[in-house]
Amino acid sequence: MTSSTDKRSLTRSDLAWAICVGGIGVVLFAILVLFTWYFAATLLLIFTGMLLGVALNALTNTLGRLISLPHPVRLGIVCVVLALLLALVVYLGGATIADQASALSKTIKSQLAGVKAFLDSRGIDTSFFDLGNATAPAASDAPNATPPHPSLPNAGTLASSGGAIVSQTFKLLLGTISAVGNFFIVLFLGLAFAAQPSLYHDGLLFLVPARMRERAATIIDGISETLERWLIAQIIVMLAVGAVTWIGLAIIGIPGSFILGIQAGLLAFIPTVGAIIAGVVVVLASLASGWIPALSAFILFLGVHAMESYVLTPILQRQALDIPPATLFAFQILLGVVFGIWGLALALPLIAIAKVMIDHFKTYEAPQVA
Repeated sequence: MTSSTDKRSLTRSDLAWAICVGGIGVVLFAILVLFTWYFAATLLLIFTGMLLGVALNALTNTLGRLISLPHPVRLGIVCVVLALLLALVVYLGGATIADQASALSKTIKSQLAGVKAFLDSRGIDTSFFDLGNATAPAASDAPNATPPHPSLPNAGTLASSGGAIVSQTFKLLLGTISAVGNFFIVLFLGLAFAAQPSLYHDGLLFLVPARMRERAATIIDGISETLERWLIAQIIVMLAVGAVTWIGLAIIGIPGSFILGIQAGLLAFIPTVGAIIAGVVVVLASLASGWIPALSAFILFLGVHAMESYVLTPILQRQALDIPPATLFAFQILLGVVFGIWGLALALPLIAIAKVMIDHFKTYEAPQVA
């Protein structure tokens, strides 16, 4: 009788303990979700710095296969080479990039205005377009327009104008500081992670319970290896897409071919969605040169996209990632809606990390189930 009572008390205490632990787990998970939601931009910024560190470390390891030098020396060589390449591009094409970017912006705005006018003439509602006054005729071009009479502004108008100027100046200044600050944060984190990868690797393992460290080390090493292979392959794909787009548009005779090639190469980092955006920009920029150049640019875009999707990506990334396109696209749309451009750009590496973890747990559990 006493034994039966003891068993019941033990069962009740175990159940109470399980409920307590489960409740604490649910609360901690909810806190983690809220923390991730409110600080998503900061977390994604840190993740971008980690990706830069993985890329630098991958390039450093690749250089190590060619020359046997200490890791810091190889990292210094990689950073110097990248800085020289960036400086060379800015020096040789800085003015060209600025001029072509300005001309491209005006061309795309005018083409969007033309598309809006074409749709309006066909009775299609285009109120969702936000083109400002791009299609509105200037006041001086209106028939029977009377020139405005010059008048001196009063003190209130001057104060209001001054306040608006100061407000816009502060917005521009704060936006510039934020962009530059984010750039240096990513750069610092990338260099810090690449300089001492083993330090952060061992630090992550130290946070894991001792009985799970071997398993955690396998997962971390798998994620690092997958991201390194993917980043090296992605850099090659981006360079190839940018170069082919630039040369092809230059042959066709499209103005701004250099800046269009750069944006196509950068957008190649974002699978599927980036190619679509790059193609739309290329076609819009080509319409100003006529229908034949625009059709040629569209055919070039299809060729570049086919080269990227069916030649370069399968050859370079067949061992890095194997993610179904529909799964990747759905994940991109989800993160893009929730986190904006950051989520859209970082969807692929995030889902790659999730895939490595899922594959590991499936492989780990399979022998036990059998």
